[in-house]
Amino acid sequence: MGVEVTTFGCRLNTYEGEVVRRQAEAAGLGALDGGAVVINTCAVTAEAVRQARQAIRRARRDNPEARIVVTGCAAQTEPESFASMDEVDLVIGNDDKLKSQSYRALPDFGVNRYEKVRVNDIFEVRETAAHMVDSIEGRTRAFVQVQNGCDHRCTFCIIPYGRGHSRSVPMGAVVEQVRRLVGNGYREVVLTGVDLTSYGPDIPGAPSLGVLVGTILRQVPDLARLRLSSIDSIEADEALFEAIANQPRLMPHFHLSLQHGDDMILKRMKRRHLRADSIAFCETVRRLRPDASFGADMIAGFPTETEAMFDNALSIIAACGLSRVHVFPFSPRAGTPAAKMPQLPRTVIKERAARLRERAQEAWTTHLARLAGTRQPVFVEKPGFGRTPDFTPVTFTGHGAEPGDIVPVSVTGHDGRTLKGVTAVQIAAE
Repeated sequence: MGVEVTTFGCRLNTYEGEVVRRQAEAAGLGALDGGAVVINTCAVTAEAVRQARQAIRRARRDNPEARIVVTGCAAQTEPESFASMDEVDLVIGNDDKLKSQSYRALPDFGVNRYEKVRVNDIFEVRETAAHMVDSIEGRTRAFVQVQNGCDHRCTFCIIPYGRGHSRSVPMGAVVEQVRRLVGNGYREVVLTGVDLTSYGPDIPGAPSLGVLVGTILRQVPDLARLRLSSIDSIEADEALFEAIANQPRLMPHFHLSLQHGDDMILKRMKRRHLRADSIAFCETVRRLRPDASFGADMIAGFPTETEAMFDNALSIIAACGLSRVHVFPFSPRAGTPAAKMPQLPRTVIKERAARLRERAQEAWTTHLARLAGTRQPVFVEKPGFGRTPDFTPVTFTGHGAEPGDIVPVSVTGHDGRTLKGVTAVQIAAE
């Protein structure tokens, strides 16, 4: 069977899942009778944890002889709850999951739930090593970790307790990883981290994210496209704005850790920006890069949220010109300050989340309609499907477009979810 890795959550977890696979295989887990299944968990919401538990039970049903290892953020924040599951053989923390020696003792572990847990104090981890990955299984674009952890303490967020303090990968190692991936055929790379825009102050020279972006694009000229994962706009520096304005290979899609549009709620969330800051960032970027589009994470039903406060959440979609919004119904996480605040009824939270999604869908439909009739250079992810520079999905017809190619597509319309189009190659043939 070998080693099977199931990853939940963010792009950083996806990247780490590839490292986990390599390290577990190096430790010999794939050679065990029945092989091994690694569940790489996410802790951002209670639903993410529930899905991980479902995956563990399903893995045991499907692979009764396999060793099952649980790791990731949820394993770090609540290891005992996973160790108490009969299906689980080993629980490994977020730092140790990236080391092959963590998996070597697996065949000798007993069934006592205390013996199953190998989770250290994540706040003792002060460095993030570079892990050279040659490919990302099943992906046409590659992810590169440049940062881990978070020094902020948003009142709703459990992730710092799963990831530890903010720490950066040295710039030279990042450039070498990107160069290696490009040499292996990847044309598009995504920089990932827990708090990406906090990159740099802990390493020599204190380079910012903007400096890193500029350095990658200068030193890896064969890289066709560079993307950023979720960013905290309040941390954007002048070097990043300069790259946005002058580096066409930096893709014009920016996903913001926005969370809300009301100043009082933002303060109670302990966010570092206010509504006006987010609007100003989007206006500045759009002025520098007129083809830019914006996405955002937003929470509906945060404790103490009034109807008027929620109206400010709805209206910031238009105020920032957001084209896509990931909506999260508020989910109290044990151990966070927000879990102790006055909670809204679940019915109100669900109703507001539905209204926020409805407004988000209206914005998305408007965005799709705006692109109809344009010609877009589309990065092909799989036959007949790809992404525009601003990450809008496109389904298209035509010949000669292979995964990993960048092809011109004439956009003919949309279906409310994706753009529809035809490649220029097909048009020429007709």
